[in-house]
Amino acid sequence: MAHGGNPGVSVAVIIPARLAATRLPDKPLALIAGRPMIQHVAERAARARSVFRVLIATPDAAIFDAVTAFGGAAVMTSDAHRSGTDRVAEAASHLPAEFDIIVNVQGDEPLVDPTTIDAAVAALREGDAVMATVSCPLPDGRESDPNVVKVVCDKNGYAMYFSRSPLPFRRDTTAPYAPRQHVGLYAYRRDFLARFPQMEPTPLELSESLEQLRVLENGYRIRVVETATAPESVDTPDDLARVRVLFSTAIGRDS
Repeated sequence: MAHGGNPGVSVAVIIPARLAATRLPDKPLALIAGRPMIQHVAERAARARSVFRVLIATPDAAIFDAVTAFGGAAVMTSDAHRSGTDRVAEAASHLPAEFDIIVNVQGDEPLVDPTTIDAAVAALREGDAVMATVSCPLPDGRESDPNVVKVVCDKNGYAMYFSRSPLPFRRDTTAPYAPRQHVGLYAYRRDFLARFPQMEPTPLELSESLEQLRVLENGYRIRVVETATAPESVDTPDDLARVRVLFSTAIGRDS
């Protein structure tokens, strides 16, 4: 799937997708408003102004066939990858050399905001970070939820740490810092993405089970851009039901 974008655009979105999800099997192919979820993700990503190409990376022939059926672009990848990042890195190796920024968009976010993709790309272009990602205000009551990853940044918007624990620990609850939730959208410089899977997992990464800590532990910088809310993700049957309702409203019709 190609975007009409500006000449010289060098940004590709790669969406990792696989059928083996424990809580919602076959979820990339789950129908939402009559179309598979992976199609909604791809079409919304293609609306980002900075993006020239959208590619789905999958180890599953059923996903590959579904993507080609709706006119999208897909590449088959190994079924042995430990993470979506590894899958994205393999898919990126198939792209022409002019694509120097790769955006990893999660395949379970059918309402991903194209402007958030553009913001991450712009942040990566403007600074010296090897990656850019996204944060939003942490919802009330989620400080101790290990499924919600928190991030703290320095004054220039670079990540200092990511954690599943409360971050920061709020000993003084009157302090002005507002906790922020990490949103799992990543933009990479292509040369760094190619190196990342070859780097050994690091102690903090293994402790928290958060890949992005490998980047920080090796001394690289991650730029964090801010957005108002996290996109709706689909991990469970209840999530799928909720998103189907959203697609029956003006939000869904706008997609």
